[in-house]
Amino acid sequence: MNMPRIPNRTSATGPLRIAAAWLAACTLLGGCSLLGGSREPVTIYAPDPRIPADPAWPQATWQLSITRPDAARMIDSARIVVRPTPGELQVYKGAAWARTPSEQLQDTVLRTLEDSRRIGAVARQGSGIGADYKLEMDLRRYEADYAGNAVPAATIEVNAKLLHNIDQKVVATRTFLQAVPSAGTDTALVAQAFGQALAAIGHDIAGWTLDSGNAHEGSGAHAGRD
Repeated sequence: MNMPRIPNRTSATGPLRIAAAWLAACTLLGGCSLLGGSREPVTIYAPDPRIPADPAWPQATWQLSITRPDAARMIDSARIVVRPTPGELQVYKGAAWARTPSEQLQDTVLRTLEDSRRIGAVARQGSGIGADYKLEMDLRRYEADYAGNAVPAATIEVNAKLLHNIDQKVVATRTFLQAVPSAGTDTALVAQAFGQALAAIGHDIAGWTLDSGNAHEGSGAHAGRD
C-alpha cells in the first residue's frame, strides 16, 4: 500500500495523547518555532462547503438551536486522522485542520439551514433564541479510511437527534454516513474528499431536520405548549 504521507503511528487501543487546542497541535506537528530550530511546515486545510437549498426541502416556521457535536478526542482534534487498516489509526504528517471536525460539522449544518431560508430561525445552542427544537449530533467517524483499497475514502458518520424543547423528547433520530473516495493518496486530495463528504452529509442532515420537525409539528404531539 502506497501511503507516503502517513506517519506517527498511533494504535487505536494504545494511549492517545491528542492536543485539544491549536497551540498544542501546532507544536506536535512541528509548525511552530516557539522553541527554535528547524521545523517542518504545516499545511492547514479548511473545508468550507456551500450547499444550495434542495427544492424538495419543506418550509418550516419553527426555530432551531444546534448544539456542539460530541466526538471522541482522537477524532475531534486538529490532526487529520487516517485508518490504514481496520483497528488502527494514524495521522497525516505536516497537515492539520483549521477547525476541528465537530466545528466543521456544526458550522456546515447551521449555515446550510440559514442560507436555505426554509426555517423560521436557527442558531447555535446558547445564542438566546427561543428555539422550539434542538439538534444534537454525535460525530462517530471523521477519518480517511483505506478499507482495503489503494486510496482512502473521506468517511464521516454522524448520529443526529432532534429534540422538542418543551418536553425534551426525542422526536426523530437517524445515523448518517458518507464515504467519498479520494482522487489519490496525497493529503490535499484527501482534504478535498472531506469537503465533498461534509457537503453531502450537511445536505442530508439539514433536509432530515426540516422534514422531522415539520412532521412533529403536524402530528399534534406538541399541542398544549405555550
